[in-house]
Amino acid sequence: MGSIAPPPNPPQFLVIGAGSRGHSYARAVEASTSGCIAAVAEIDTFKRQEFGQRYIWGQGNNPAAHQSFEGWEAWVEWETRRRQVAEQAGGAEPNYLPITGVFICTLDETHAPIIQAIAKFNLHILCEKPLALSLSDCRSISWALSHYPPKVVSIGHVLRYSPHNIMLRKLLTSDQVIGEMVSIEHTEPIGWWHFSHSYVRGNWRRATPEGVGSLLTKSCHDVDFLMWLMSSPSPLTGTEPHLPSTITSTGSLTHFRKARKPKAAGASTNCLSCPAEPDCIYSAKKIYRDRWLRKEKDYGWPLKIVVPEIEDIVKTEGWDAGEKRLMQRLEDDYDKETMSDDVIAGRGWYGRCVYEADNNVADDQTVTIEWEEDPLPGHELGRGPKRALFHMTYPTLAQCDRRGWVYGTLGEVHYDSHKITVHTFADGQTVVHEIPKQAPEVEKSHGGGDWGLAGAFVQAVQHVEEGSMSVAQAQRELVGCDLEEIIRSHDVVFAAEEARREKKVLHWADWSDKHRAITA
Repeated sequence: MGSIAPPPNPPQFLVIGAGSRGHSYARAVEASTSGCIAAVAEIDTFKRQEFGQRYIWGQGNNPAAHQSFEGWEAWVEWETRRRQVAEQAGGAEPNYLPITGVFICTLDETHAPIIQAIAKFNLHILCEKPLALSLSDCRSISWALSHYPPKVVSIGHVLRYSPHNIMLRKLLTSDQVIGEMVSIEHTEPIGWWHFSHSYVRGNWRRATPEGVGSLLTKSCHDVDFLMWLMSSPSPLTGTEPHLPSTITSTGSLTHFRKARKPKAAGASTNCLSCPAEPDCIYSAKKIYRDRWLRKEKDYGWPLKIVVPEIEDIVKTEGWDAGEKRLMQRLEDDYDKETMSDDVIAGRGWYGRCVYEADNNVADDQTVTIEWEEDPLPGHELGRGPKRALFHMTYPTLAQCDRRGWVYGTLGEVHYDSHKITVHTFADGQTVVHEIPKQAPEVEKSHGGGDWGLAGAFVQAVQHVEEGSMSVAQAQRELVGCDLEEIIRSHDVVFAAEEARREKKVLHWADWSDKHRAITA
C-alpha cells in the first residue's frame, strides 16, 4: 500500500511553552498526524530556538516573523495585528497559513489567562493538565470560550489515550468481561526520587492559595481515569454520566519536612555542602550527576529540567562541560532572610536539601469516590452502587507505573502498565491481555498516551475544519469528552482536596450546586 498523501491544507499549530510537554506533543504531531507545528511562543531564548530548529524552521535557519515569539503575549499582539491587516486587505494573505489550533504547555498558573486571552481568536485548544488551579478559573475558561462558536477543546488527561487503558475500558464497559463494576483500587506510585525532583525541589512543590496541591498537579488525570471508567457515558452507564454521591480524602506531607532531617546534616541547606550527603538517598549529586549524567548518559528529563541547555553543551563541548554546568546549577541556594518569597517560589532549587525546602504538598494521599444506585430502565447491568479508591504515594520503586484491581459482579481484573489480567468466576478462567510493544519514544510518553492524545486532537481538528464532523461529534467520537466533562473531573479533585483539608465527607450534589452558584 502507498502512503496516504497529506491534506492540501494541514492544520497549523502554535505551541505555547517549549518545555518537556511542548516537545512531547510536537514530536507526536510531527511523527503521527497530518498537523504541522508552525510557530512557538516561549520566554526562554534557548528553549525557543532549540524547539524551532527541531520542529519549525530547521537547523541553521532563522525563523520568519510568524514562527517565533518571546512569550504568549507577544503572539497575541502579533495575531491581533495580523487579523486587522488581513481584514483591511479583504482577507487576502498570500503564502501564509493561519494558525488553526494551540497547544498550551506552560506553567499551570498561566493556563487560565492564556485561554482567556486567545478565546477571541476562536481556535482549537489542547491545554496541558491541569486546566486551571482553581474552581473559579475553570469556570472562567468555560465562560470565555462560550462567547464564540464552538471549537475542539482537549486536555492533557493522557491516561485516556494509551493503548493499555483504551483496551482496559473496552473490556470493562463494552465487553463487560466482569459484569458490573463494584469497586476499583487504583494506585499511582510516583517514585521516591521523582517526587523529590518535581514536588519538593521543582515547580509543583507548593499548594495554590486555595490549598490545592499534588493531587491536582500530579494526579488529576488519575482521578479523570477513574471518572472515565466509572462515571462517563458508556455501555454500562448509559448516555448520561453516572454522577458520584460522596467524595472524601485523607493525606498529608509525611516525609519531606524539617522534622525528618538527619541530625548529621546540621544547618546545611544544600546537598553540595552537607556533611550528611554521602549517606542521603536524596543527594542531588547522586541523583543528577552520578545516576543521570555519569551512569545513564542521558541529558533528557530530568537533567534537562535542571539545566535546559545541557544537551547543547554536551554536544558542543562534551560531557565534562555538561557536568560542570550541572554542578554550578546544583550549588544554587537561597536564604529566606535575604531573598523575597516571590523569587524563591518562581524557580526550582534542585540542589536544595529536601528537608529544608519550601514545599507543602501532600506526598501520600487517598481519595474515595462513591456512587449510589441509579438504575437504567431496561438494563440489567450498570449504575449500581460502586466505589473507587485512589492512592497516590511517593516512596516507591515504580515510577508512575500505575496498577490496580477492578472487582465486578462476574469476575475481577488486575492491571499494571503492561498487561491486563481478567479472571471470570463462572468458568474459573484467567486470561492475560498483553499490550503490544510500541516504539521506545512512544512508550515512554505515558505508555503512548501523549501520542494518542495529540493524534485524537489533530484528527478532531482536521475533521471539523473539513466539515466532515461537527465539533460535538468530534469531541465525543475522537477526543472522547467535552469541556463539561473535563471540568467535572477537575471538580472532583477540588472537592477531594476540600474534603482532605477539612476532614469531612462531601456530598457531590450539594457541593456541585453550591460551587456552581458561587462561580456562575
